[in-house]
Amino acid sequence: MTFPAMPAAVLQFFRASQEADADTWAASFTEDGVFHDPIGTDPITGRDAIRDFIAGIVPNFQPFLGLTPIEAHTVGRHVAVSWRGAVVALDGSPVNWSGINVYELDEGSGLIREAKAYFNSAIFSAQLAS
Repeated sequence: MTFPAMPAAVLQFFRASQEADADTWAASFTEDGVFHDPIGTDPITGRDAIRDFIAGIVPNFQPFLGLTPIEAHTVGRHVAVSWRGAVVALDGSPVNWSGINVYELDEGSGLIREAKAYFNSAIFSAQLAS
C-alpha cells in the first residue's frame, strides 16, 4: 500500500510503527515531545519516555504489524492522519483497530512536538480479552 503524502517526521512515525522499531519511532519526536496515546490518558513526555513506552508494548504482540496511514491532511505545522492498526496477540488472536492522529510539528526541526491519538482503546482491549 502506498502511504499518503505527509511531512517526513509523520511518515517516519508510521514506517517505524510497521517495522516495530521503537528507537526510530521515538526519533520522530522532538527531545521534549509529547504523545497522548490515546487522548484522555496521561501524556507521555520526552523522547526517551516515548521510546520506553513503545518498547514496552511491541513485545506483547507477534507480529506487531503497526499503523497504516489512510489519509493525511496537512495545514502548516499541523497534520491529521486517519489510520488502521493491526497486531497479532501472543495467543494468535488478530487485533484490528483504527483512529485518527493529530500532530503538531516543531517549526525548526520539523519533528513531532505533540501527537494526539484518537481511538477507542476499549475496542482494542476487548479484542485482546476475547
